[in-house]
Amino acid sequence: MEDALTVHRFHFAFTITFHYIFPQLTMGLALLIFILKSLALRTGNQVWNQAARFWAKIFGISFALGVVTGIPMEFQFGTNWSQFSRAAGGVIGQTLAMEGVFSFFLESSFLGLFLFGEKRLGPRAHWLSSLMMFLGSWLSGYLIVATDAWMQHPVGWAPGPNGSFELTSFWALLLNPWGLWQYAHTMLGAVQTGCFTMAAVGAYYLLSNLHADFGKLFVRVSVWVGVIAAVLQLFPTGDGQGKLIARYQPVTLAAMEGLFETQQGAPLVILGQPDVPNRRLDNPMMIPRALSFLTYNRWAAKVDGLDRFPPSEWPDNIALLYFSYHMMVGLGTIFIAILVLAAWKLFRGTLFNSKFMLWTLMLALPFPFIANTAGWITAEVGRQPWIIFGLMRTRAGVSPLVSAGNAWFTLLGFLGLYSILGILFLFLVYREIEHGPAPAGFPASRTTPGFSAD
Repeated sequence: MEDALTVHRFHFAFTITFHYIFPQLTMGLALLIFILKSLALRTGNQVWNQAARFWAKIFGISFALGVVTGIPMEFQFGTNWSQFSRAAGGVIGQTLAMEGVFSFFLESSFLGLFLFGEKRLGPRAHWLSSLMMFLGSWLSGYLIVATDAWMQHPVGWAPGPNGSFELTSFWALLLNPWGLWQYAHTMLGAVQTGCFTMAAVGAYYLLSNLHADFGKLFVRVSVWVGVIAAVLQLFPTGDGQGKLIARYQPVTLAAMEGLFETQQGAPLVILGQPDVPNRRLDNPMMIPRALSFLTYNRWAAKVDGLDRFPPSEWPDNIALLYFSYHMMVGLGTIFIAILVLAAWKLFRGTLFNSKFMLWTLMLALPFPFIANTAGWITAEVGRQPWIIFGLMRTRAGVSPLVSAGNAWFTLLGFLGLYSILGILFLFLVYREIEHGPAPAGFPASRTTPGFSAD
């Protein structure tokens, strides 16, 4: 059973990790496209419209791949995790059904209108379609996060027959305080992903001397939006999420920080390697008392270590949790530094001539995807050994009749299929970037008539 559980966990982790590449990009681009359309409506300058059309094509590609990879992931609740679905389906079925019926159809319908109906809709209606596309994608994200938040911090439920969970308060499920903070933190990560993607394409155009005016526009918009999102992700959303973990999942906080012993004035670990068998942190680099202050706003506050909890309650893979958490925090800190420096250079009018910063923005492209994935690993591994924290063990939620061999067989099939989809995604996006956003009839290197992004 333990072998089957391990394979089922890996199976779901692989599918959700690959799938999440696309929603985080679409949700980030949805906001940026709406901003571009709003500027187009306000100024009447068609260059903003052309930029919005260009990014809507990439949004559409990412959206399509997200649908294809998301459907198998949700089916796994019934195939690989049937005991969990039987017990908790009355609760999580509400948000998952709403995500499919309301937000998904809202997003897809208005995406079609945005891509193919501009001439018939007119400027204001086309702007409205971008707004509804943005709202649909972000509503979809909220309902998914609300589902996960209930698994992290179950509220609004009562025991049902045969060990099931029954929903007693629909609004408690939707307004779960864990979900509100987690959603804000997650969406700001998605915005940064969209901003770094837009900035990378803009930097590429500037360094290649292709579509230079559009390159400046992309960099300008993405840097200003990105620096706001990066700062807000640190505070208040990251701080708020951390305080919830300290209150409701203190064992998870201890494992994330590599805190094996309870301490007054606990330090914040910057670097180090957890040695779980010997219950210590090797080669630590710490900021004294900082963890106590960040968690409880008091330098001398006591922070519970792993020694306060029985080993059966510890997360199953403390090393993975520790490193994924520190990777997320470390990359988030680097993003703030990059975007603040880029915003300062943009304010001073030197960014577009700084090859170092343009190369930095372009090469930073993959790291928001890595950081967001590390964040999800932190959340999901941190909840273990519970599939519903404090109520249902993960081993109790797996399908008893699906063997490890069956799970491996389908996993290998998904691996091959998703590899093809990943290559297809990169090819289609590369083709759009190579074609560029410039209007037809103008060379890629020529300045766009009637527009300057300087």
